Amino acid sequence: MTEAVQTSSSFTPRVFSGIQPSGDLHLGNYLGAMKRFVDMQETGIETVYCMVDMHAITVWQDPEKLRHATRELCAGFIAAGIDPAKSILFNQSQVPEHAQLAWIFNCVARMGWMQRMTQWKDKAGKNAQNASLGLFAYPALMAADILIYHATHVPVGEDQKQHLELTRDIATKFNHDYGVDFFPITEPVIEGAATRVMSFRDGSKKMSKSDPSDASRINMTDDADTIAKKIRKAKTDPEGLPSEAEGLEGRPEARNLVNIYAALADTSVDAVLKDVGGKQFSEFKPILSELAVEKLAPISGEMARLMQDTSEIDKILDHGAERARAIASPILKKTYEIVGMVGA
Repeated sequence: MTEAVQTSSSFTPRVFSGIQPSGDLHLGNYLGAMKRFVDMQETGIETVYCMVDMHAITVWQDPEKLRHATRELCAGFIAAGIDPAKSILFNQSQVPEHAQLAWIFNCVARMGWMQRMTQWKDKAGKNAQNASLGLFAYPALMAADILIYHATHVPVGEDQKQHLELTRDIATKFNHDYGVDFFPITEPVIEGAATRVMSFRDGSKKMSKSDPSDASRINMTDDADTIAKKIRKAKTDPEGLPSEAEGLEGRPEARNLVNIYAALADTSVDAVLKDVGGKQFSEFKPILSELAVEKLAPISGEMARLMQDTSEIDKILDHGAERARAIASPILKKTYEIVGMVGA
């Protein structure tokens, strides 16, 4: 379980994180993000969770599919254990302060910072001249997502750590340029046994909805039989399971399945291997399947129930946006005052 986060600054501890509503939620989204969000919700610190639909449109989206994916993501948050009464849950485009602060940060961030972003290089590739300006600038919007709430901590995966470092750079430069201590230097929270869940077909690749093989991932909408079948067919190696974590070195598929078990069971890799060390995968996979079905099948069932009446989801998002704006609006107003906006 995630321990209560600590901050040494004068800022009130607050957690923020968001997920793109790109559709087809899978086990990697749950273990790498949602489950950790739930853990942090229970620490007593204010938690703000967002469906970042503005980030999604940095590449073209079918409007109807985007609306569906946003509601499905909200259903996934709730089914995973996010309580809209305990956490602020909303979609980004309903809170205009995100985009307004992003423009300020576009003027603070430097071109060189943006050009160094690994995800920009990966996504734009050789077609950088044809990529959208939004795709290039979206790390500044991500910084605004975080800092519009003065968030002190952000649970992130390793692949987003660079963007959080940029957020810290933007906050530092803004504070320095205007001689203030206004934005917190947000801390990343990177922890857990499966913050990066890998493909069932190739343990060197991250689990992804873009993989053409559905067998490479567990979708959060999969039923119990499908979950068990995918785990049974997951790629492994011929060796038995080791008794210590060091024995997983150079065995990406074995490490992935053990990490998944540890994350689902809320325990450590060492504790898992203490129990299953020496077993063959033919023995371990049924144990993993049973645990995965126990933990995941209720989530898929609750998601399906929630999606039968999306009006309830929309009400939750509307209320969450009101709560989010109550925090964001005065922070934006003060930001405008600091930079010299007349009438702010």
